[in-house]
Amino acid sequence: MTPIYIEVDAQVRYWDDATINGSSDDNGTLTPLKRGDCWCPVIRLADGVVMDWPTGVVADIHFKVCDEGEYWLLDESKQRIAKWAGYYVPDEFLCPGTNGYGDYIILTINEDGQIQKWKAPVVEYACECADEDESQSRWHKLDTTGGAE
Repeated sequence: MTPIYIEVDAQVRYWDDATINGSSDDNGTLTPLKRGDCWCPVIRLADGVVMDWPTGVVADIHFKVCDEGEYWLLDESKQRIAKWAGYYVPDEFLCPGTNGYGDYIILTINEDGQIQKWKAPVVEYACECADEDESQSRWHKLDTTGGAE
């Protein structure tokens, strides 16, 4: 299956590290796609468009996640097909044009939901032959029951 989207479920430590339409978001009430204490966008990999982004909202996201996120690749039907194996943020996907050092999600999103400086990321799957360190920075394919293959 070809990955089309990345789904993010990241527990945010400091909502006020985001600027939404020019205002600091002190408690996350301004941030689109917030669910409880988590930020949960789905991003199209080919062009970096955040799905269901409200038209007219501009965001400068700089969220500290620190091992409190889960990330999945989705197919064209938005079914989960792979899960990020590591504890860290997949920088290549969620920090275009900068380095989040595995602890941050850093995105600038325009009024149309387009992430600035986006480049379609390369998806690298782990294989059973990979050592544990290498496996942590790869995607693990899911089987039909939702477990790792």
